[in-house]
Amino acid sequence: MSTQPSINGSVPGRLAQTRELMSREGIHALLVPSADPHLSEYLPGYWQGRQWLSGFHGSVGTLIVTKDFAGVWADSRYWEQATKELQGSGIELVKLQPGQPGPLDWLAEQTPEGGVVAVDGAVMAVASARTLGGKLEERGARLRTDIDLLSEVWSDRPSLPNEPVYQHLPPQATVSRGEKLAKLRDVLKERGADWHFIATLDDIAWLFNLRGGDVSFNPVFVSFALISQQQATLFVALSKVDTELRAVLEQDGVTLRDYSEVADALRAVPSGASLLVDPARVTAGLLENLNSGVKLVEGLNPTTLAKSQKSLADAGHIRQAMEQDGAALCEFFTWLESAWGRERITELTIDEHLTAARTRRPGYVSLSFNTIAAFNANGAMPHYHATEEEHA
Repeated sequence: MSTQPSINGSVPGRLAQTRELMSREGIHALLVPSADPHLSEYLPGYWQGRQWLSGFHGSVGTLIVTKDFAGVWADSRYWEQATKELQGSGIELVKLQPGQPGPLDWLAEQTPEGGVVAVDGAVMAVASARTLGGKLEERGARLRTDIDLLSEVWSDRPSLPNEPVYQHLPPQATVSRGEKLAKLRDVLKERGADWHFIATLDDIAWLFNLRGGDVSFNPVFVSFALISQQQATLFVALSKVDTELRAVLEQDGVTLRDYSEVADALRAVPSGASLLVDPARVTAGLLENLNSGVKLVEGLNPTTLAKSQKSLADAGHIRQAMEQDGAALCEFFTWLESAWGRERITELTIDEHLTAARTRRPGYVSLSFNTIAAFNANGAMPHYHATEEEHA
């Protein structure tokens, strides 16, 4: 669907177009969470729909749009930022506070009988969809998860990330992918599951001893995994995996399929089979592809617990990382003390020197998050990030 640049370029214009689509589809309220099909904390640009539609760029927040209301629910870390960024947009800041209804409770209270709440099921956790769907059903309303309205109005939506995938090797990798897969299959037997589906990127990167650069500050890559006693299939854009790595994975019994084929693979899980999933870490839209005869075995992803259990070697690597970061901080503070009163110091120069000190340390890969250097009033924003356009 084509859009006019003048409309697409402003938040009020985007809201107007979205409301037109809602009216066409008979939708009373649209829910836009900060989420992707992997329920990640940090999102690639392709899935930053809440940021695009609302103009609020905090990493966490939930947008709700109705015919005559639009609001972003955010916690106290983002109140200052949201107040500023939402000004003049027609979107209210709803402050998340104890005793006040969150976005799902608000929808349950405000949606009239016969009303329809829509959310892109591809980015809503099964557990959350069940909770909201149940509350709406009690009021005679319903939840619709089969539509992505943003895809029709977001004409300049970013592409999916396409950074290369690479191996996580010894000595940092202390357990081989073959050993990890074998232990996972033992857990599947214990839980009575024939298959296991994983959507969370950290679990997949850990299980397969692979890393990537699709998400800022996180060495992960956009992917899914489907594992049985006989198969281990990794769904990833094939252009990210070079020939050498493909051969290594094949030797370890890992089959590659394109990222876009995951729905077909879920539909192919045979009726009568049992599938282990974590309802808090997989989305409703993905599981809607399953045959109705597939039995769900629900529980925590086995990899979530497994990767939390650190060996002495793992703990040693963590200490080494902390030592290197401590050395970088010492270097930075040495510069700061020598520059104080002699050079012009801004939030940007703090970021520049601290990042440079970390970059120089052996084994550096990336920052774990943007440097938060905030002066005076900017310190009221816990997730503040200085820019060339605006800094102290």
